[in-house]
Amino acid sequence: MARDTPAADDVQHHSTLPHLVTIVGRGVPSNFEITVDGDLEMVDDEPTESATVVSGSGAEGAVDTGVRRFRFSGEMANVRVVDWNGNTAPESTSVPTVHVDYGVTN
Repeated sequence: MARDTPAADDVQHHSTLPHLVTIVGRGVPSNFEITVDGDLEMVDDEPTESATVVSGSGAEGAVDTGVRRFRFSGEMANVRVVDWNGNTAPESTSVPTVHVDYGVTN
């Protein structure tokens, strides 16, 4: 079985946006806002299809099920996630989980 080799553009892109933040929905309509002190770009989905607004170093949107992924440079500056009532964690167990991984190559 052959191993896939990333395209040169993918390798260069991952070196300029080496970090990954993943927002995981818990089955309840929720909102999120993230801000980084570098550049930010949505991965996998079209922002308009997922009702996500990405602008420079920030993104905001909604999630109920599934995930929203973003690659970024710099450091994570701010994360805010709320459930449909505007409650944050730990008051609400419905708030999406957020995973931040630094130095992810794929």
